[in-house]
Amino acid sequence: MRYLTLLSLLAATSLNACSAAAPKPKGFASMYAITDVTVIDVKNGNALPTQTVIVVDDRIDKIGAQGKVDIPKGAKIINSHGLYLIPGLVDAHIHYFDAPVFGRLMIANGVLLVRDTGMPNEYILPLRYELNSGKTLGPELIATGVILDGDPPIIPSISVGIKTPEDGRTEVRRQAAAGVDMIKTYSRLDKDVFLAIIDEAKKQNLKVVAHLPESIYIEDAAMAGLGSSEHFNGFEKVIAKLLGEPVNLTFTGQAADAGYFQRLDEVNPQELQAVYQRIHASGMTLCPTVVTFKTLTNMEPFWSGNFPHSEYISLGVTDLWKSMWTQQQNLPDFIWQNWMRMVVDLNKAGVPLMIGTDLMLPGIIPGYSAHEEMMIWQEAGVLPADILRSATLVPAQFMDLDDRLGSISEGKSASMVLVRANPLEDIGNARQIESVFLRGQYFSREDLDQLLEEAKELAQQVITP
Repeated sequence: MRYLTLLSLLAATSLNACSAAAPKPKGFASMYAITDVTVIDVKNGNALPTQTVIVVDDRIDKIGAQGKVDIPKGAKIINSHGLYLIPGLVDAHIHYFDAPVFGRLMIANGVLLVRDTGMPNEYILPLRYELNSGKTLGPELIATGVILDGDPPIIPSISVGIKTPEDGRTEVRRQAAAGVDMIKTYSRLDKDVFLAIIDEAKKQNLKVVAHLPESIYIEDAAMAGLGSSEHFNGFEKVIAKLLGEPVNLTFTGQAADAGYFQRLDEVNPQELQAVYQRIHASGMTLCPTVVTFKTLTNMEPFWSGNFPHSEYISLGVTDLWKSMWTQQQNLPDFIWQNWMRMVVDLNKAGVPLMIGTDLMLPGIIPGYSAHEEMMIWQEAGVLPADILRSATLVPAQFMDLDDRLGSISEGKSASMVLVRANPLEDIGNARQIESVFLRGQYFSREDLDQLLEEAKELAQQVITP
């Protein structure tokens, strides 16, 4: 069958999501002792060998050298010789849709925290509660709620159109009252409206994350207090400006000047680095999502159904892909390839970077694409320690959750991943998952394989609205 609108799809999948209560895997206990494990210190990029980590309920209770930590009576011992313990991974840019499938795939890939950057409040906020309370199986979720865009909005089904600065302030207050975690803005907003939204969000103690409006330079947005910029929107204008080319600050289409990325080599490197340093000084974070723009260079497999992990993609998701992106032409390679180079230089400049995938675009697979994004960064030249930090601690800090997530420390949530090789040597080792803890709930390799099988079965079901 064909789904006609995003909202009808959400209505169908949300019912299924709420019925998918999180099961406790076989052998679940309230206390665990992870022995003889190498703990990865993501903050400093160090590996601490032969450690014992005690988990009590949903918290890390004790960490210490092997033989120096008392193992509580009754604790289930997990001999982790040769294994490495890392914090749960984060996908900082998704659109959470097919919840029963997405949740299982995320956990199986060690992605234990996600940031949804645009869905209707009536769908995403109840789902956030279901996930964060453990009633629905999946990662913890931070939600921006509905997107604030110009009028008319580009994606009406998940956006609100804003015409004036006062309308923007009113909508920010409405979103704050609804309980969103952040405010998401989009491409059509006029500059004065966008700046009013940022100002009002500050008053409401909410960060603004932006699919940067075409009406403003990214440096100006950063200096105004933009929390995070998504993708590389706005950097094409940086290149054009440094080349002395005319820059259009009116909306004529999303990233209408993206061709300037092809001219990256023409830019004076010192002048571009100075821009990166100013962005760093502003405190703005960037979520590049390079994997999306690499994937969109070849759309044909997603229309034919012949792509990796297609068994986990439901009819509802493929219908949505076809309804929204069938007119999307293959993107040129130079966009993502030059973005990779910019990621390296932004990292060197100290700009905080987050791993994100823009999940729900064609070909982006829950969990798997987060690892692909990390591999792209490594191939570009970013060190594994920096990549792992961008997949754990940096997004936790940005989301104001680093008091309990993002690193392995006493007192923090027991959301962790045991992997079979050192990710500080090769970030691809983060894919070699042996087991997962999600807020103290243990998933063995057998449990994770079962989640993958369940995800496959759920994806093949036809859900009627």
